[in-house]
Amino acid sequence: MVDVYHELEYPHEMLAAIVRALKPGGRLVFVEFKSGDASVPIKPLHTMTEAQVRKEAGVHALQWVKTARDLPWQNAVVFRKPSGN
Repeated sequence: MVDVYHELEYPHEMLAAIVRALKPGGRLVFVEFKSGDASVPIKPLHTMTEAQVRKEAGVHALQWVKTARDLPWQNAVVFRKPSGN
């Protein structure tokens, strides 16, 4: 999901539905504008920290895999649905 998660009206419910739809071992990637970075040319309302993404995804059946922090304005936070789910 590219720059969309922070816009969802019901993110918890949407993420739960996405996790149910993922195959075991399937991956979900959140690409969100970096919060707290003055060089990011977007309103803070439309940004998220990596910690926010990890906290919200962590309540679902997702395992954090890695975070790509080398994009100029965004982080790409990668999760995987465990094979047993």
